Amino acid sequence: MAKTHKDPKPGMNPKLAEKILAEVKEEEIVAMCCDVINIPSPTGEELQMAHYMQNALQQLGLGVTWQEVEEGRANVVGRWIGSGGGKNLMFNGHMDTSNTGREEFLTGVGYKPQAEVKNGFVYGLGIYNMKGALVCYTHAVKALKRAGVRLQGDVIVAAVTGEIEKTQWGEFKGKEYRGYGVGTHYLVNHGVLPDMCILGEPTDMRVVLEHFGSLWVRISCTGIYVHTAFCEGREEMNSIRRMHELMGAILKWIGEWEKKASYGGKKAMVNLGGIRGGHAWRASRTPEKTDLFLDVRVPPSIPMSDARRDIQQVFFDLEKQHPDWGLEFETYVSVPGARIHEDHEMIKAIDANHELVVGRPPEREVVAWCSDASVLSRYGVETVNYGPSSGPRDAEGEKVKIKTLVDITKIYALTAAELCGVQS
Repeated sequence: MAKTHKDPKPGMNPKLAEKILAEVKEEEIVAMCCDVINIPSPTGEELQMAHYMQNALQQLGLGVTWQEVEEGRANVVGRWIGSGGGKNLMFNGHMDTSNTGREEFLTGVGYKPQAEVKNGFVYGLGIYNMKGALVCYTHAVKALKRAGVRLQGDVIVAAVTGEIEKTQWGEFKGKEYRGYGVGTHYLVNHGVLPDMCILGEPTDMRVVLEHFGSLWVRISCTGIYVHTAFCEGREEMNSIRRMHELMGAILKWIGEWEKKASYGGKKAMVNLGGIRGGHAWRASRTPEKTDLFLDVRVPPSIPMSDARRDIQQVFFDLEKQHPDWGLEFETYVSVPGARIHEDHEMIKAIDANHELVVGRPPEREVVAWCSDASVLSRYGVETVNYGPSSGPRDAEGEKVKIKTLVDITKIYALTAAELCGVQS
């Protein structure tokens, strides 16, 4: 066949590399992308998607384990067992989507679980985050098997439930709120512990060596509950008014945190994620309590306990100033940042194979979002984020270039062969 790629780096068999690359089929990748998009799988509703992945991995001849995380939710783990003596590599991807597809305010085709292929892109909910990666993992393994490769180490494809950034709180209970790594926590707690892992989060084929963590904080204050007609002279005892006063100190702290905790060229952003108080159906009563919810991004260089202590000190100061306001403080999400060293063998392999396929080395990026690398790295599984996407979401929603999906499938296949070792 005509050569379409640069020569592989020294040490890699050029004929074998070409053989593997030739087995990556664009039309098959696109077809599977459409399949998985057309299966709605918001957080808590991943079961149909799990059955699809189970079937796809079984058809590849992998040993497949069904991990029931809770009723109606499961991880699917496919393992291609090597001949022994090599490193074990996991490709990990979540099946739940960023949105449900039912949001009326998200009208673009890429926000719906209905695949559309046009202008060299695949559109549809989940293709970006991160069903596209699950497709690429599957077809990377398929290419290796078609090429007749026999690996020494194991390749694991893990399709996990519940990764999207959401959690239970207060009255928001149920599996639709159980995200933030619940599937991968179960995965590693129940025996799936490879040497290293590639997470195909939407990085635009950049290598993300480090990402921020996230700390969710609630600060609350109380007030009186009376009819509007009887609150004259006691307006300042309204909990919303009190929260407005507290916000000055909180916003000041946010400005300071975003500067001092900046990392890798990124601000340590703090989002005012929610505020609630009072009763919309009874505006004739003053609100007895108001809650403010913050998402504090924490760089991998700062322990989560230190970040919590930092924001809690603001609360202590406010509590001293207003001892009779019934102030409350709670942290209800703590997801540490993650990092992997530049010199890790997995990074070197991705760099070399990216350059081989794309023609240039991959870029680096530090990102402010979290991933399941937070979980995996705490279990000693060295993890990198490197996956297919094509720019940020826009009004059309999620979309990925077909060429990107094909290229990264090739890179995944070559990287697996290199890291796991090819049996002679």
